[in-house]
Amino acid sequence: MTGNESKQPDNPFLNTKEAAAWLRLTKNTLEKMRVNGTGPLYRKHGRYVRYHIDDLVDYSKAGQRRSTSDER
Repeated sequence: MTGNESKQPDNPFLNTKEAAAWLRLTKNTLEKMRVNGTGPLYRKHGRYVRYHIDDLVDYSKAGQRRSTSDER
């Protein structure tokens, strides 16, 4: 195993750094959101935190707004 296997395009799981980049956030911001319970759903694979790409898409869609006065 060379370590490149986890970077395969068909792998639906991202680590915190990759998920933060996908959401255009910093790693620290995503970690704080996880602690506060305000971020996307995540999973624990042993001691590792992983984000499923579908959960990131759902989180992003939940933040859709039509105007700045649109409160949800």
